[in-house]
Amino acid sequence: MRQKTIAQLQQLFRLGKLTQNDIKTLQTDPRQGVQNIIASFNRQKEEHKIREANFFKMTKYEQALYAQGHQYVAGVDEAGRGPLAGPVVAAAVILPSDFKLLGLNDSKQLSQQQLHEYYHVIKKQAVSLSVAMIDNEQIDRINIYQATKLAMEKAIGKLQPSPSHVLIDAVPLEHLPYTSDIITKGDQKSISIAAASIIAKVTRDQLMKDIHKKYPIYHFNTNMGYGTKHHITMLKKHGLSPVHRRSYTPVKRAMNR
Repeated sequence: MRQKTIAQLQQLFRLGKLTQNDIKTLQTDPRQGVQNIIASFNRQKEEHKIREANFFKMTKYEQALYAQGHQYVAGVDEAGRGPLAGPVVAAAVILPSDFKLLGLNDSKQLSQQQLHEYYHVIKKQAVSLSVAMIDNEQIDRINIYQATKLAMEKAIGKLQPSPSHVLIDAVPLEHLPYTSDIITKGDQKSISIAAASIIAKVTRDQLMKDIHKKYPIYHFNTNMGYGTKHHITMLKKHGLSPVHRRSYTPVKRAMNR
């Protein structure tokens, strides 16, 4: 390549327009700035390899099921078991067999920017996607564990086309009309479950931001209903909102003050 300024090379690197051949040519360029660009290029290439390997590892359940003849494999996960307020939300997702999204992982491992980027990619590319939620009143009636299972079952039941097999994060669902696997930490081991965890979390976070507009003193837009110091303080000072889970211990204590 004709010699370019370091600024020009940095711009090409940022735009992803430097090729391996370009890097090979630049190896003999003595400028420190050029050598820094080469080092960054090599780091990025290595990181890409790691992301490829991690993604491939997370497809092992899906690939095994495709090989057995399952066309539609669903992943299901939930968000919101721990908060003191708001619903528990479950999502079910069927991804196409050629789906690829490097960096896909458990929603708790991703930044807000990644969550929203991946959310839109998954929604656009999924074969089928559904969400179900159980509100705080029903959580109090049947307990959070049963509410989580019910939300998951509802989400799976809404999928069209229906799955032939379901991958479930940690929670056994006894009444499914499909075969299934229960995977501990499934959102770190299955792309379908990881996709469902992202859909569930982003959906629930937005719900809590909407609820915050009605009950702003609790800061649901930032704590998402979890028992932060500010949230507990507001509970003690102002009492409960209609969306609080009265069966949860910190909420019971606030009620009994």
